[in-house]
Amino acid sequence: MKLFEYKAKEVLKKYGIPVPEGFVVSSPDQIRAISGPVMVKAQVLIGGRGKAGGIKPAQTVEEARRVASAIIGMNIRGYISKEVLVERRLDVAKELYLGITIDRSRRSLVIMASPDGGMDIESVPENRILMISLDQFIGYQPFVGRKVASFMGLPKEQASQLANICQRMSELVMKEDAELAEINPLVVTKDGKVIAGDAKVTIDPDALFRHKEYESLPEDLTPLEEKAKRLDIAFVQLDGNIGVIANGAGLTMATLDSINMFGGKAGVFLDLGGTDDPEKVKSAMLLMREARPKVILLNIFGGITKCDTVAKGVLEAIDSEKVTIPIVARIKGVNEDIARTMLKDAGMIPASGLSEAAELASKESLRGV
Repeated sequence: MKLFEYKAKEVLKKYGIPVPEGFVVSSPDQIRAISGPVMVKAQVLIGGRGKAGGIKPAQTVEEARRVASAIIGMNIRGYISKEVLVERRLDVAKELYLGITIDRSRRSLVIMASPDGGMDIESVPENRILMISLDQFIGYQPFVGRKVASFMGLPKEQASQLANICQRMSELVMKEDAELAEINPLVVTKDGKVIAGDAKVTIDPDALFRHKEYESLPEDLTPLEEKAKRLDIAFVQLDGNIGVIANGAGLTMATLDSINMFGGKAGVFLDLGGTDDPEKVKSAMLLMREARPKVILLNIFGGITKCDTVAKGVLEAIDSEKVTIPIVARIKGVNEDIARTMLKDAGMIPASGLSEAAELASKESLRGV
């Protein structure tokens, strides 16, 4: 479960990690007083808010209200900003990155740190990222904080503050059952303070029974995701332009990884689960159409699901709603020959394996870019 920035900062503050003073509002009229320059920040669970105009500075109450009025209700890549965080503007001298997440290949928590904060960690060169595994039995040790601070190249006083934040973040992750705690940027101010400029915290959904305080928090869904939820369809919108329809979480994730490997980027994925109900498949196709991907990759493994039944639902949706988006179809399992013939006859691009399908879809998505 992802927490909004303001909630994530409340959790950081609970563990003694410095955050800017601030408050969250759902209406500009709720901003009655500020003490100095502030930043007004859209509360949505997606990156790129600043580039989309969802983060703006303000000097006075009147200006903060004007900015909040523009941001509340803003559509940021499919997510509607319903609230804004108004918080003290930091006097930034340096921006760092600090995060703790679960590394399943190492079977441990891992601390990630970089002196190049303020950008996506994926775009930072490897030699500018430090990763340290935390022993699952011993847990956090003080040398970890010292090593992180040394890698950041901070002077003694700020290094001590950073080491303290590393320790408190590790406590947060363990006690809150977090899958991720991330501060980006971790700001070093001009007066030498180390403060969390932004924050992400994701709580393990399987551990929510131990954290009743999170149960009542609202989910941040796009209108299409809300519609899919009402239809009991697993549907998630992302940043790219390839729509993925698969059955089963593992196959869906493998499909997304394969697309990335061939340079494509998924824009939405939809998990049919074990259904072969033509009506549900039809509803899924219509949701996919509304998401407007450039190409659809249909990846079905028919173990229990019958491939020809899934194909029937796909074709019914295409025929009834005039879906004209190119579709790459990889379908395996029960009655696959029948299904493949049905889809090929309907003009879809056939693929015999996952790699071939991902490559074809990626090439199609990059056509004309």
